[in-house]
Amino acid sequence: MAEPTEPPYARIAAELSRRIADRELAPGDRVPSTRQVAQEFGVALATATKALDVLRAEGLVTTRPRSGTVVAARRTARAGGPAALTRDAVVAEAVAIADTEGLEAVSMRAVAGRCGVAPMSLYRFVEDRQELLLLMADTTYGAARFDVDEAGPWRPRVERIARELWRLHRAHPWLGGVSPLTRPLPLPNVIRMGDKLLGALAPLGLPPLLHFNVHVLVYSHVVSLAGTVELEDEAVSETGLTADEWTDLQWVQRIGDDAFMAELPHFARLFGALGSMSDGYDMDLDEIFTLDLAVFLDGVEALAARHREGPGRTGPDPEQTGGGRREDAHG
Repeated sequence: MAEPTEPPYARIAAELSRRIADRELAPGDRVPSTRQVAQEFGVALATATKALDVLRAEGLVTTRPRSGTVVAARRTARAGGPAALTRDAVVAEAVAIADTEGLEAVSMRAVAGRCGVAPMSLYRFVEDRQELLLLMADTTYGAARFDVDEAGPWRPRVERIARELWRLHRAHPWLGGVSPLTRPLPLPNVIRMGDKLLGALAPLGLPPLLHFNVHVLVYSHVVSLAGTVELEDEAVSETGLTADEWTDLQWVQRIGDDAFMAELPHFARLFGALGSMSDGYDMDLDEIFTLDLAVFLDGVEALAARHREGPGRTGPDPEQTGGGRREDAHG
């Protein structure tokens, strides 16, 4: 009589559990993705996903926003009591909640819980949740470094500010949800950043309205792309899968369908069996941002050149359209 064999997913889960127990994978280390597990153990993606689900159920791994699936920390007792409560401490705890759980998770009760006090204690420092959100945004912007060489060329200055904006919104993707583009808030540190950006664009010599609109577009390009980070965090929370793991499950089978790909010659040229990207595509938002910024600034440079050329330029003159004359101060 043959002995019962262990299901493949259980065997894989046991091996990964051993690596965690033996510290081959330490707390905080990224766990192999579904695709990597499938390749290493020679199993289907669905089997690899089931193995990782076992580890999650046992509390050995956890899925973190912007980090993917990592080895869970070993719980240790916290030494000492809660720190003295200050306004800065309240804001810092609120930012920590938003960074890890999203803006919707920020409530007076949640912040009070992290501070180790009763919710009513917070009202000595902030009037309500809305004021807390504004303080979070302004404090976060205040910690950023938007300093540029005021005498330098316009493009490196704009790139420096845009890259710092990108870093800031990548680290704190909830920022874009505090102040919508069409309803900007006059937060001191946000306005200071906007003023730096306007100054960096000044050497282009654009007409006033176009100058201001371009500064709004730089901001919106960065914030809109960074907003996908927040959406991805929500998707990870709902599905338990990283973007790479989800993509593998959704697309690998479809891309491997020769009959389907035969109808898509351009996709096939890239992702087919003999395509130039047959190993797949892993989206890198930092690369996308760099490309987006370069293409956008190329366009701004060409636009400025057309305005300098005078009557022969193409396209409407924003100063003559009469539209969009709001003096919104975006940052």
